Amino acid sequence: MQTIIGILFIFGFILLWQANRQHKASGLPGCNVIYADTSAWGPVEKVLYDSNLDLSGRPDYLIRQGKDIIPVEVKASRVFQSPYDSHIYQLAAYCYLVHSNYNVRPTHGILHYDNLTYRIEYTQELETSLIALVGEMRTKGHLRKINRSHHSSQRCQRCGYRNSCDQGLL
Repeated sequence: MQTIIGILFIFGFILLWQANRQHKASGLPGCNVIYADTSAWGPVEKVLYDSNLDLSGRPDYLIRQGKDIIPVEVKASRVFQSPYDSHIYQLAAYCYLVHSNYNVRPTHGILHYDNLTYRIEYTQELETSLIALVGEMRTKGHLRKINRSHHSSQRCQRCGYRNSCDQGLL
């Protein structure tokens, strides 16, 4: 009987160790997942929307830490020096939408890349910059031609507009 208990104890320890390794590899903090944007797991929850900016979006995850709700954006790509500005603004938009929809202002959001995870502080300056950027996008949205903002063929390769872009680097 003691042998069976010993084997069960060792097996339980191995399972806990494996779960801890997988959690660390995910890059997510200790938290409760509120929802996940993944079709393989069933229907996706509602899109977050703010009528003031006419902005909508759906982060990959919303996690709860205590009273805080933190958006998480998972990128399949690797990052080499620092997150792209566009990813930071995307995460800032999710922070803004969380504040608007849940009445809880996130202190930060998480950008998780294949090789690194960043905690991006959601400061008043970042929010102000996001609002200005959304305004600029609205005023320039009617323009037919918007110039490419980078010199990276890798970004062109992954761009959703690559088939219709006349400025591609490929």
